[in-house]
Amino acid sequence: MHRTMLIVPLIALAVSGCDNSSQDRQANRPAIKVRGPEQERLHELNAFDLAIALKRAIYSAGYTCKRVTDGGFVGEYKNLDMWMATCGEGASKRDWAVFTGPDGSAQVRDCRDVPGSGLPECAVKKRPQGSFTETATTPVQNTQ
Repeated sequence: MHRTMLIVPLIALAVSGCDNSSQDRQANRPAIKVRGPEQERLHELNAFDLAIALKRAIYSAGYTCKRVTDGGFVGEYKNLDMWMATCGEGASKRDWAVFTGPDGSAQVRDCRDVPGSGLPECAVKKRPQGSFTETATTPVQNTQ
């Protein structure tokens, strides 16, 4: 009898120690943001050079893109930067979502596959300076 009377309070004490304070501590932790130099560099590129970088990522993923005609920064998704590239014109136009990681990697998805996937919408929020189709010309100075 004494044993049963001793076990009941011990069980009650053990159950009362079960709370969600460890879950609360985890929820209050600040998010760690990992960034890579490649991600930062893309933000510094002009439109023509960004077009080259996005086109290269698209080709590396096994897709084709004859010419990037528009694009820019969409936003951040987890630890990835999301960019959008429009390839081609008219009926052959195709929009690509390019996700760049802190390790320099790139993942490419067709923007038609993005709705309903939980990924951000393919909508450019910030376009780079310059033209996607013309190189920036710098005047040549005569040194003579």
